[in-house]
Amino acid sequence: MTPIYIILAYLGLLLIFALGSKKFFRGTSADYFVASRSIGPFMLLMSVFGTTMTAFALVGSTGKAFELGVGTYGLMASSSGLIHAACFFVIGIRLWAIGKRHGFVTQIQFFRGRFESNGFGYLLFPILVLLVIPYLLIGVIGAGKTMMGLTGPKGPKPGLFPELFEATNGAIPPWITGAVICLVVLGYVFAGGSRAAAWANTFQTLVFMAMGILAFTMISNKLGGLGPAIEQAKASHLVRTESGHAGVSPVTFLTYMFIPLSVGMFPHLFQHWLTARSAKSFKLTVVAHPICIAIVWVPCVLIGIWATGVLPPDATPGAVLAKMIGILVKDPVIVGLVTAGILAAIMSSLDSQFLCLGTMFTNDIVLHGSKRQFSDKQIMFIARGFIVGIVALTYLLSLLLFDKNVFDLAVWCFSGFAALTPLVLAALYWRRATKAGAYASVIATAGSWFIFFAMSGFGGEFTVFGGIMPVAICWLAGAVAMIGVSLATKPPSAESVARFFP
Repeated sequence: MTPIYIILAYLGLLLIFALGSKKFFRGTSADYFVASRSIGPFMLLMSVFGTTMTAFALVGSTGKAFELGVGTYGLMASSSGLIHAACFFVIGIRLWAIGKRHGFVTQIQFFRGRFESNGFGYLLFPILVLLVIPYLLIGVIGAGKTMMGLTGPKGPKPGLFPELFEATNGAIPPWITGAVICLVVLGYVFAGGSRAAAWANTFQTLVFMAMGILAFTMISNKLGGLGPAIEQAKASHLVRTESGHAGVSPVTFLTYMFIPLSVGMFPHLFQHWLTARSAKSFKLTVVAHPICIAIVWVPCVLIGIWATGVLPPDATPGAVLAKMIGILVKDPVIVGLVTAGILAAIMSSLDSQFLCLGTMFTNDIVLHGSKRQFSDKQIMFIARGFIVGIVALTYLLSLLLFDKNVFDLAVWCFSGFAALTPLVLAALYWRRATKAGAYASVIATAGSWFIFFAMSGFGGEFTVFGGIMPVAICWLAGAVAMIGVSLATKPPSAESVARFFP
């Protein structure tokens, strides 16, 4: 029971730390949504990095490396380190400056103003929500699989609670894990908003980075060091391409590089950018983010590769990390600490996503165009109510879709956001971009994405035309639609251009 006690203690500390930010809460909606734009460089780095490193990075990358091998690192981590930093520099700083100048707190407010269209917000809102919900599911499902791996059967022995949970052979069922995680995150987001999320993300990012290094060190030592650990790994069960090569084809590898562009359109990341105190706060994030990615991804991918020599080929990819810790690391204190680190990575994304959905619903749907004057208390009440509803929906969907592969589900989610980046790039850097072009870009992107998503079986691994990732086709469709329709329609007004290109 020691690991369980440590995890519960960690969740308690997290709540105390996050709720401690409430002492600095100013009681205004601006503070609830964007922390009164007061977050400094270090906390901005931790909150942005923590938001992008969810179960996809820890649980998903380990499981995918177990299936594909070392190429998993190249698929996402190496390109993400450079592309994420580029997006923060090219997109994030400019959006922060525009958001501060015009008082924006959501993406949709920016796009409505840039393209002079109220209706565009009503088109974009459901698309962003439908893309964020799978991202939320990644976290809750990843947490459930981690706890099942930790408390489940070890060889012939049943799980930790054989009498309580017979249906899962003694493992803690996902409905309990999901409920606890959702309630803890909801607790501090409900109370403190973006400031509490930033504080919690800072704490959790430090925890999961430290625990990831600890897990890597302990597992490596148990396998006899780096050399022996690599030598005992097996490649016999790796996924193979049609040509017979293990891993992925060169075309797939190349087009995977579109996926990290997703950070340019994450609504929760946009909200974190707006919390920055000044443009100088971005310097540390741009420089240190690639280093932080390497610190997290390298150990996880190596553990996944080593697992091929420890676990059977039919092991569940989502439970590989937890099983490696449970089998090789016998010290229950270390097991508890590392598992808490995994949960920290998961929750550091959930809080920002829950908050961004509440912020968008309140500002872009309820308040936008309303003739009624709302007080700050009423605005926060609306946001909190929507957040509760989203948390409940996420929890129920996580139970229904628990068997989905965390990595593959994440890829589809990221693909949707990445394919929308021509929209934000045109809005920021092309004066000739028009409202009609924006509509065409979003419709072309969303339509092509949904077609490919349906063809994949709604979330499975899928490529087109001999190995091309669908995200590349969707991105190209959005870019061509934006350029073609914008050139064929009337340019935006001089006033609008002057407002966004001073």
